[in-house]
Amino acid sequence: MSTKIRANDWLKQAQSDLEYAKDGLRSERYSHVCFMAQQAAEKAIKSIGFFHEYQIRGHSISAIAKQIGINGEIMSAGQKLDLYYISARYPDALPAGAPFEMFSKDQAVEALKLAQLVIDRAVAELHV
Repeated sequence: MSTKIRANDWLKQAQSDLEYAKDGLRSERYSHVCFMAQQAAEKAIKSIGFFHEYQIRGHSISAIAKQIGINGEIMSAGQKLDLYYISARYPDALPAGAPFEMFSKDQAVEALKLAQLVIDRAVAELHV
């Protein structure tokens, strides 16, 4: 099956992941919010790539954005969100402490905004 056909599925999953992240904000699970925001943005940027029939590999939002020729605001959002892919989940990615103890509400709120920015771009690209 063509990846272009599945692009909308990737976008819908990104939107669902963002809603899940918002639930995490309400329950003060800030490291989880940051990770799920990264996941939402990753799936959204992949939906754009798949829509334009790129072969996408990897998990770096900024690397995928670069591969498909998106820069500026989306690239900047991706660079920030990429930092949460590992550090928000694994204690050995941090100098000390468990991730759930180290992330703040401000980081989580920013991560949600950045993910929404990427999702908005995907909605515009896919014309949905």
